[in-house]
Amino acid sequence: MPSRRTVLAATAGVAASLAIGGTAHADDKKLRSLITRMTLEEKVGQLFVMRVYGHSATAPDQADVDANLKEIGVRTAAEMIARYRVGGIIYFTWAHNTRDPNQIADLSNGIQKASLRQPRGLPVLVSTDQEHGIVCRVGEPATLFPGAMAIGAGGSRKDAHALGRVAGQELRAIGIRQNYSPVADVNVNPANPVIGVRSFGSEAGAVAGLVAAEVAGYQGAGVAATAKHFPGHGDTAVDSHYGFPVITHSRELWEKLDAVPFRAAIRAGIDSIMTAHIQFPALDASGDPATLSHPILTGILRGELGYDGVVVTDSLGMEGVRTKYGDDRVPVLALKAGVDQLLNPPSLDVAWNAVLRAVQGGELTEARLDESILRILRLKARLGLFEKPYVSHGGVTRTVGTPAHLAAADRIAERTTTLLVNEGRLLPLNRNTHPKLLVVGADPASPSGTTGPPTGVLAAALTELGFTATALPTGTAPSAATIAQAVAAAQDADAVIVGTYNITAAQKTLVEQLVATGRPVVAVAIRNPYDVAQLPTVPAYLAAYSWTDVELRAAARVIAGTAAPRGRLPVPVQRADDPAKVLYPVGHGLSYGR
Repeated sequence: MPSRRTVLAATAGVAASLAIGGTAHADDKKLRSLITRMTLEEKVGQLFVMRVYGHSATAPDQADVDANLKEIGVRTAAEMIARYRVGGIIYFTWAHNTRDPNQIADLSNGIQKASLRQPRGLPVLVSTDQEHGIVCRVGEPATLFPGAMAIGAGGSRKDAHALGRVAGQELRAIGIRQNYSPVADVNVNPANPVIGVRSFGSEAGAVAGLVAAEVAGYQGAGVAATAKHFPGHGDTAVDSHYGFPVITHSRELWEKLDAVPFRAAIRAGIDSIMTAHIQFPALDASGDPATLSHPILTGILRGELGYDGVVVTDSLGMEGVRTKYGDDRVPVLALKAGVDQLLNPPSLDVAWNAVLRAVQGGELTEARLDESILRILRLKARLGLFEKPYVSHGGVTRTVGTPAHLAAADRIAERTTTLLVNEGRLLPLNRNTHPKLLVVGADPASPSGTTGPPTGVLAAALTELGFTATALPTGTAPSAATIAQAVAAAQDADAVIVGTYNITAAQKTLVEQLVATGRPVVAVAIRNPYDVAQLPTVPAYLAAYSWTDVELRAAARVIAGTAAPRGRLPVPVQRADDPAKVLYPVGHGLSYGR
């Protein structure tokens, strides 16, 4: 672990020249002076945030070396930094960046060392998507919280702030200083395939309050929060990873709905805002995605909303931004639109050289690059990266996954579980009258860093609570044979717990046949709460909003009666037979009456 003296030597006096001191703020004059000493190539690199494979900056596994050579043309993170002088690196689980907290801390330190040892070396802004709930890159033993829609069901700004504060402290301890969270999209489309439970809910004001609280928590802990996806991705039926969604909201509706949480984030001092790869004709009729739209990013976000923080694109590898233009044009057009950080292009070499050529050919001015670099350096200075770029194992031990943090996550989760149906007061189950439980249902791939599968987690939690629970995973599309096996197993149980996940016809058949056995059936929606509309015969239904351990354990405690259901729907559930009518409105949620 390098000493502070080593850090200052490695930066060739950069930190000293900035004279940041204990305040971790540098004035623009000093940052502008720093920019004037940068080469054009260094400036171009500073705009990119790139993925890289491997658990180590200098000695990744051979498979990761091979992946880096294939996709980036370098062997390691250190080589990528030396060649392209990237200003940021994003961590992914699938890129093998996030094995465990101490390894992540070492990777972060290795990245900083590799960058700071370069001529005019600058600290790197390390980022990730740690939304909690169904999108997490850093898993156990780090503290994992309920996702946004669960927090929306809890309705507590205090809990949202606590989530941001604790999660921010843990991210900072492992060297991640920019988090692409919270989601500020207002989810008003039950068919939304990409946002859904990643949103706090369907009510703009409620979403805005929770966004602002979470932003304050993260940034109070020294991590840059990122409100996404501007100008609002909450009413799409297309996933922008694979297609090009179109938002048909009027300008007036955008002002009343989509814009509200972003305005709240800006008032809360949000450090960065992420763009959406969506068409929004009422805001820009050109047909360009918002990521490449000057009217949206410069005209509305910068001009009308008065935002002067960092604007980062969503991943440039997503289909939504690649549909209309080639990978060489996208980064140039994004910069012309008003973007500062170019995130994860498919080919760094193509994108980096395209920006370089655009400046050399006069399409982009060097002054335009300087505007974005100044915003990026302001953020790095505000985060204290010039002063303290490194982290320590001691800090990891003191901070990550502590008993106090884990207990806070469990308490918050307990306030989110929502009881939607409870006919004949079936719940809570009594371990004396219903001692033997069968747990069946969907077992989607477990969210990063959780133990899973959900049937196993639920069964283990219920067993700890005094029941004898047996898990029988049936999957998201159970076959007739699997359904028959579950129905046969139910004959030997006192009650059946079944998890539903974006309910399919096969899941519906499974639940209906379990109900037909006459055994008490408790269904748990382990993703979208909208599932309940498809199963009118189920006597008890809970919404857990995710299949992460912390939410499943909370649902188990509610089933057992050791915790009361306190969540309230943050979205309406429409009737299955008539989607124009509401089955359960926002705010619906039953309690255990005395």
